[in-house]
Amino acid sequence: MKYKTLLCFDYGSKRIGTAVGQALTGTATPLEIVLCHRNRPDWQRINQLIKEWRPDALIVGIPINMNGGSQAITAAAARFARQLEGRFKLPVFGMDERLSTFEARLRTKGDKRLDSIAAQTILETWLSENK
Repeated sequence: MKYKTLLCFDYGSKRIGTAVGQALTGTATPLEIVLCHRNRPDWQRINQLIKEWRPDALIVGIPINMNGGSQAITAAAARFARQLEGRFKLPVFGMDERLSTFEARLRTKGDKRLDSIAAQTILETWLSENK
């Protein structure tokens, strides 16, 4: 795989979970939750994360209904992905995030890092599907 380090975002209008992963090991680690202000991401913090981790590509979880249809936040997540690509000039891949929050709840058992752990599950799925 040509992408070694990846940064993943679990987009939400109030919070964005983040995780970093390595293609070599196929593993991901939850990072932090980036807050949004008035439905706008904290671009300064996202910029700092990208400078710190130096990813080769970015992954954005795209919310899709269980029946495969869109929901209200689907378009916002896709817009966020386009903004990432435009701002940081890195490849950005959307990833179906169905059941990622459910999986994160199973892993966290009340942990406040739910959004970051959801980003971890999204990234682990992407890594396993793109070996």
